[in-house]
Amino acid sequence: MGRRSDRIRSAFAAFHAAASAALGSAEARRDAAARRHAEVLAELWLRETGHDAAQQDPGLARVLANPRFADVFARVADDRAHAFDRWQGDSPAELNDIVSAAAPGAAGDHPRDWSPDAGVVEAVGPVPEMWALGTGSVEGGAPFRVAVPLLDGAHLQVVSTPATRERAEAMVEALVLRMLRHFRPGVVNVHVWDVGQLAGALPGLYPLTRTGLLTVHDPTRLEALLSQLADRIRRVQTRVLAEGSSSLKELAQRTGRRPESWMVAVLVGGGRELPEAELRQLQRVARGGIAAGVVLVLLDVPAALPRPVETVTFGDPPGVDPEGVPAPVRTSLTGPHVLVGPDVPQSPDAVTRICEQIVAAHEEWRGRLGAFRDLLPADGDRWTERSHDGLVTPIGVADGIDAELRLDDHSPHALVGGPSGSGKTNLLLGWITGLAARYGPDEVELYLLDFKEGVSFAQFAPDPDGRRTDRLPQARLIGVNINTDREFGLALLRHLAAVMRSRAETARRFGATKLAELRAELADRDIDDERARLPRIVAVIDEFQFLFTGRDAVSAEATALLEDVARRGRSQGVHLVLASQDISGIDALWGRSAIFEQFVLRVALPRARRILAQENEAALTLPRWHAIVNHDSGVEHGNQVVTVPEVGGPQVRKVQPDAFAAFPDTPEPVVFDGARAPGHDALAARLPSDGVPRALIGQFVDVAGSPAAPELGDSPGRNLGVIGPDPRVAVPLLCAAAESYAATLPEEGTRMVLVPLAAEAVAAAEDLAARLPVDVDKVFADGFVARVGELAGVVRDRAASGSTGGAHPTLAVVVFGADVAETMLDRTGMEDLRSVLRHGPGVGVHVLGWWQGAQRLKSLLAPPGAAIDDLGAWVATGVQGADLTPLLGGAPVDWPASPGRGLLLDRARHGRPQLVILTDRGGGQR
Repeated sequence: MGRRSDRIRSAFAAFHAAASAALGSAEARRDAAARRHAEVLAELWLRETGHDAAQQDPGLARVLANPRFADVFARVADDRAHAFDRWQGDSPAELNDIVSAAAPGAAGDHPRDWSPDAGVVEAVGPVPEMWALGTGSVEGGAPFRVAVPLLDGAHLQVVSTPATRERAEAMVEALVLRMLRHFRPGVVNVHVWDVGQLAGALPGLYPLTRTGLLTVHDPTRLEALLSQLADRIRRVQTRVLAEGSSSLKELAQRTGRRPESWMVAVLVGGGRELPEAELRQLQRVARGGIAAGVVLVLLDVPAALPRPVETVTFGDPPGVDPEGVPAPVRTSLTGPHVLVGPDVPQSPDAVTRICEQIVAAHEEWRGRLGAFRDLLPADGDRWTERSHDGLVTPIGVADGIDAELRLDDHSPHALVGGPSGSGKTNLLLGWITGLAARYGPDEVELYLLDFKEGVSFAQFAPDPDGRRTDRLPQARLIGVNINTDREFGLALLRHLAAVMRSRAETARRFGATKLAELRAELADRDIDDERARLPRIVAVIDEFQFLFTGRDAVSAEATALLEDVARRGRSQGVHLVLASQDISGIDALWGRSAIFEQFVLRVALPRARRILAQENEAALTLPRWHAIVNHDSGVEHGNQVVTVPEVGGPQVRKVQPDAFAAFPDTPEPVVFDGARAPGHDALAARLPSDGVPRALIGQFVDVAGSPAAPELGDSPGRNLGVIGPDPRVAVPLLCAAAESYAATLPEEGTRMVLVPLAAEAVAAAEDLAARLPVDVDKVFADGFVARVGELAGVVRDRAASGSTGGAHPTLAVVVFGADVAETMLDRTGMEDLRSVLRHGPGVGVHVLGWWQGAQRLKSLLAPPGAAIDDLGAWVATGVQGADLTPLLGGAPVDWPASPGRGLLLDRARHGRPQLVILTDRGGGQR
C-alpha cells in the first residue's frame, strides 16, 4: 500500500513539473509576443505621426518615455535621419525646379502684355499642368514651390477655420488672378457665390465684372448657378464628347484648337452642409465639369466630391507664439508632413490695378473689328484639315478664344437669320472663306445660291469679263441674281437628293452607316476612283424663303425635297445652310416643324426673330458685329455670344487666289447669273460629238448647267417650234437654233430653206443665210405656197423609195412667222404642210418654225392630218403657262412668262415642259 502511494506521489510530482514547465514556456512566449506587438504598434504610431511631431504629441509621451521602446525610437530616428539627410540634399531644389517649370509663379510675376498691339494673337497656348499656391518645407528644411492641378486637372476644395479664413480667401484670390493673367482675357471666366453676402468674397477682383469676366451670384440662388454650370457641361458634351473626344483637353491636343473657355466657379460657404438637392447637383457638376472646362473652387463648402479633386487645409495652431507663427497649411498632393506657406498676397491696390489692366485688354480684344485674318490658318496649315468627322471653322471670337461653327453628324444643318443690315452676308462670306482656307476640294464642295438681288457670291466664280483669272476651287455651283428664278433652288435640292441616293447605295454595298465609315472602308480597300471621292457638301442658300413663295408646284416639290435632304443629309455628308430675315412667313412650311428640328446649328444676328428657340430672345439686344451661335437647336443654354469680324472683299481675295493656285485643275463651277445669259458658243462646245444633229436654244436649270439642245434626228416628230409673240426674242432664238443645228450636219448634201413670212424676220434671215455652212435657199411669201407643195412631194418620193432618213441628205425648212401659213394655204396646202411635219423627219426633212401663238400652232396640228406630237420639241418664251395647255394634252402649266427664260418640251426626253435659260443669241439677255 505504501509503495502504491509513493508511486502516485512520484507520478503527480512529475506531472506537476511538466505542467509547470509548459506553463512557464507559454507565459514567456506570451510576454515576448506582447512586447513585440507593443513595439510594432509603437513604431507604427511613430512613423505615421512623424518623428518630430510624435515628440510634441501628449498621447505618445508615455510611449517615448518607456525604456522598453528605446530601440524602436532609435530605429525610427535613424530612418528619419537617413531619409531627411537624403531629402535635404538636392531633392528640394530638384522638386522646386520641376514645380516651377510646370506651374506659373505668383500673381504679379512676369506680367504679360495682352493688348492687341502687343503682337500676341494666341488666346490659350500651352495649358499649365499645375498652379503654384505657395512654398513648402519638411520639418523646417529647404523650401520648395508647391502647386496644385486646376482647370483641366482637378477641382479644388479649401477648408479653413474662423482664424484662418482671411488667409484662405487671399490664397483663392491669388490663384484665380494667376489663371486670369496667364491666358488672353476672356479665356477664363469666373463665377463667385458667397453664402454670407452678395458682395464679400474676392473683393479685389470686382473690377472684372465690368466686362463680364467675373459674375457675382445671388447668395440665395446657388441652384441657378449650378444649373448654369450643368447647362454648359451638357452643351459641351453634345459637341465634344459626341464626336469621340473625352474632354476639351483631349480635343485641344488632337486638333490644336480649344473651342470653349473655362468657367471657374468659386463657392464660398460657411462650413455648413448644403441642402440635399443642391449637394447632389454640385456633385453632378463636379463629376462632368473638368472634361467640359468647368472648375469648382470650394471654400468651406463641405461636400464629398468625386475625383479629381485636391484639398488645401488651413489648420488651427495649438497656440500662437510671441512671433505670431501662423496656422499650418497642408495639401492633399503633398501629404501631412509638408507644411505649406501660401504666397504673400498682392496688396489690394495692386490687385485692383492688375484687374483694371485685364479689363482694358479684354475691352480692346472684344472691340476689334476687321481681324478676320486672325481666324484664318497660317499659310503652311492651309488645306490640311480632313472632313471625315465634320467641318469646323472659326467665325469670330467669344470670351477671348475662337468661336467655331461646326457641321457634322450631330449638327448637320444650320439656320442663319437676321434683318437687312445685321451682317448676315458678312457672316456667310466669312464661313465660306474659312472653309475654303482649311479644306481642299476633295474634302468639301460648296453650292452657293443667293436669291436676293445681289452678287455676294459672284466673287467666288470665274470672272466673265476676264479681269481676274482665279476662282474658288471648292465651289461647284454659284447662283446670283436669281430672286425670280426659284427653279435654281429646286434644281439644287434635286441634285442633293440624287447625291444622297448614290451615296446611300454605295454605303449599303460596303456596309457603312455614315460618311466617315464609308470613307474609311473605301480607304481600307484601296479603292481609288470616283466612288472614293466623297467630300462633304455644303449648300448655302441666302434668302431661301424665296424658294417657297406662293403655293405652286415648285414650292410643293421644294418642300418635299428640303424635308428629305434635312432628314437624311447627316449620314451622307450633305449639309444645308439656310439664311433668311425671318422664317415665320413661309406658308409652304407651315405644319412642317420637323424640318427645322434637323437644323441644330442656329446663328442669330442682331434683332433676329424666330431663329433661336421660341423663348430665346437673346439676339434682340445684340450690338452690331455680334451674333448668337447656338449648337443646341436654339435652346437658351446653348447661347454663345460671338464677335464677328468684318470679312469684306479683300479677305476673300486673299484666300481665293491662293486656293486656286493650290488646286488649279478643279473643274469650273456652274454659274447661274440671272442678269446674264449663258454664252451660245460655250454651250455649243459642250454638246456631245456623237453625230446626232441638235438645235441649241439655251441651258437647262440643273446643277450641271446642261445645254438645252433637242435632238433632230430621223425619228417621227423631230421638228422644232419656237412660240412667242415678241419677234425681238423669238426670231434670234430660231436663228440660233437653226445655226447650231446646221453646225452638227454634214456640209455636203445638206440644204436649208429659209422662209421669212414675217416682215420682222427678213433681215435676220438674210444674216443667217450668210452664216450657215450649208447650201441655203431663201423663199419669201410669194413662193411659199409652191414650196410647200414641193416639200410634200419630196417627202412622198423619199417615203416611196423605202429608204430611211439616213439614206437621204438632210433638208431643213426654217419658217419665220408660220402663223400666216393658215391664211396663205388652201386646204390642200395645209394638208401638205401637215404631211411634211408628220412624215418628213423619218426621211430627213425637218421643220424649224416660229409661231407667235400656241392656238394657231394647235390648229395646224389638229387631226386628222396631224397630231401634237408631230412637233416633237418646242420652246415657248413670253407665253403664259395657261396658254400652252392646248399643246400639252394634259394638266396646265403654272408658269409666268419671264424675260430670258423659256419652257422647253422635248417629248423624247420629258413628259412636262422644262425651264431653260435662253442663250445670248436667242434673246437670253435680261
